[in-house]
Amino acid sequence: MNTFILGIESSCDDTSAAILCNTRVLANIIANQEVHKKFGGVVPELASRAHQQNIIPVVDIALKEAKINKNQLHAVAYTRGPGLLGSLLVGSSFAKAFALASGVKLIEVDHMEAHILAHFLTDDKEKNTPEFPFLCLTVSGGHTQIVKVDAHFDMEIIGKTIDDAAGETFDKAAKIMG
Repeated sequence: MNTFILGIESSCDDTSAAILCNTRVLANIIANQEVHKKFGGVVPELASRAHQQNIIPVVDIALKEAKINKNQLHAVAYTRGPGLLGSLLVGSSFAKAFALASGVKLIEVDHMEAHILAHFLTDDKEKNTPEFPFLCLTVSGGHTQIVKVDAHFDMEIIGKTIDDAAGETFDKAAKIMG
């Protein structure tokens, strides 16, 4: 039996919705927020307002691209953190309301764990997933961590930056380069 999950990601400034069928990604729609460019960085209040405008259209497009309707969904997964509080609240409020109205399961997802576990989302042909245990270096705009991964949900942060994340440097350099 196929299991369809709607994933909602709103931890910073991009509003994303994905549809998964088992471990395959059927649709992955991202609405970027251009409003932050003139400020040279993300403005949290503007980000949360843009999420409010983008979330319904992004979900609608994801469902259409996946060629399913909302009644075929079995669960809604959403980012519970870490991230910008206002942005997270928009995503979690939408996901909770959608799941309640649809009568489907609600799944909280840790944003950083999701980065690590994304390696296990493969199509039926690929089986190049890591074997447990493994070490993972996670570098994002807000976090830089070395994580020991013993199983899907058995992870331990064994090292991290004290102040600025290394990914922040990549983000800033990318913005300068255009």
